[in-house]
Amino acid sequence: METMRLDKWLWCARFFKTRAQAAEAIKGGKIRFNDTLPKPARTLQVGDRLLIRKVPYQFDITVLRLCNHRCSASDAALLYTESRESVEARALLTTQLKAEAAMYPRTRGRPTKRDRREIIRFTQDSNPGD
Repeated sequence: METMRLDKWLWCARFFKTRAQAAEAIKGGKIRFNDTLPKPARTLQVGDRLLIRKVPYQFDITVLRLCNHRCSASDAALLYTESRESVEARALLTTQLKAEAAMYPRTRGRPTKRDRREIIRFTQDSNPGD
């Protein structure tokens, strides 16, 4: 196999769960093919460079192999190589996101019925005008 559709390769390389999602990302401008905006049916060859933006990460990869079926994640990782700058930028972004998450702890979500009753009692008792 010498060429392959871009949307199919992105699906085979496990960047997207479905070919439809891959095609939608291509149409939405999230994929750059050799510094151009491609169409989903664009033919891909070994050695082509892709820039894939999946919020909040960005992958700068070079195609090493083509595969016409979806394979395991470990085999899919052998289909491409990622640039060193891209790996470093993603690692830095990951540490920044983890630091931000630590600064803002998660809330428990919606108050329970018991919590709601306590809130009502607190707000009724604190209103001096009532």
